[in-house]
Amino acid sequence: MTDNLSFADQEKPVLPPMLNVLTILTFIGSGLLLVYAAVMPKLMSFSKAMMDKAAASGQEFSAKQLADMEQARRATDLVMANMLPLILISLVGAILCIAGAMMMRKLKKDGYWVYVGGELMPVLAGFIIMGTAQYTGALSVILGLGLPITFVILYALQRKYLVK
Repeated sequence: MTDNLSFADQEKPVLPPMLNVLTILTFIGSGLLLVYAAVMPKLMSFSKAMMDKAAASGQEFSAKQLADMEQARRATDLVMANMLPLILISLVGAILCIAGAMMMRKLKKDGYWVYVGGELMPVLAGFIIMGTAQYTGALSVILGLGLPITFVILYALQRKYLVK
């Protein structure tokens, strides 16, 4: 009887290590995005206050620094004007990513498409709402575009293990 139980366990597909790591990283990243969405209003207010303080300090800035500050101010104003849609889009995207990752942990093929929707929806919606103003530096490009595209590609390479 013990042999039958252990044999039944061997037929069950095993979660590949790379897919396991990707889903864990997705849970962490989506959790951080949920926290960021919750504190976004405070962060934007703080950012704007710091820019105002720097401008009022009387310190002389180079032309590049002034241009960078103006670009950051426009982006901050745009985020503040569209705060609710951006927060809702972030929340829905994070929830879809978590749901997709949970489905892929169960080796379900549909989980990949749920994940892709959750990953790309905020990118596309952010581009529609804010245009290129959201990309104020290399870090924002890497986090806003590079990371989602990299994860979609890495998950695509793991699709062969999704059997349900």
